[in-house]
Amino acid sequence: MDLIKPLITLLAIVNPLAIVPFFIHYTQGFTDGQRRRTVMVSSFSAFVVIGISALLGLQLLAFFGISIASFQVGGGMLLLMSSLSMLNAQPAEMKTTNEEIRATEVKASLGASIAVVPLTIPLLTGPATMSTVVIYAEKTRHIWELLVLVGYGAVIAVATAAAFSLAQPIARVLGKTGINVMTRLMGLILAALAVEVMADGLGKLFPILIHAP
Repeated sequence: MDLIKPLITLLAIVNPLAIVPFFIHYTQGFTDGQRRRTVMVSSFSAFVVIGISALLGLQLLAFFGISIASFQVGGGMLLLMSSLSMLNAQPAEMKTTNEEIRATEVKASLGASIAVVPLTIPLLTGPATMSTVVIYAEKTRHIWELLVLVGYGAVIAVATAAAFSLAQPIARVLGKTGINVMTRLMGLILAALAVEVMADGLGKLFPILIHAP
């Protein structure tokens, strides 16, 4: 397994910087303690989602009788759709509706935790992130490679905690334009990786494509 590519892909698709404006919006009126707890819970939840996807994702595919090649094509399409959202300066995993946004604002106003939903799921680690982890988990050949993939979940958690903890300074320095530029750049990288994942899956489903002149 290529040890660098999974980390680059996860950083591109999770992209905590793109979620900073949502974190600021949802935590308005929070005390410092509530904000710190939100940062800790959302970061740890992101690690848990990635870790479970790496350790149990393939078993779930086997249970439902889904081949990894089919999953690669479907997951690649999902990644490509996410990259298109990022190229439009939208978070890759953003699927929240207006009704869900209003419900979250009510929860925040009541002091309820919004760390898991919607910050972790679906904004940080949604279906595209889970698909990415499962696809790379299939490529592991040794237990230590799988543990490295789980460890990347810890890297994502640290990056998320850092971005959320420094949300206000980041927003002041980068501004909306700077965050949008970085999101588009990550989207371009993710689009290239998505095409590679789909090509790998199509090659397994249709071997003639690999041997075509």
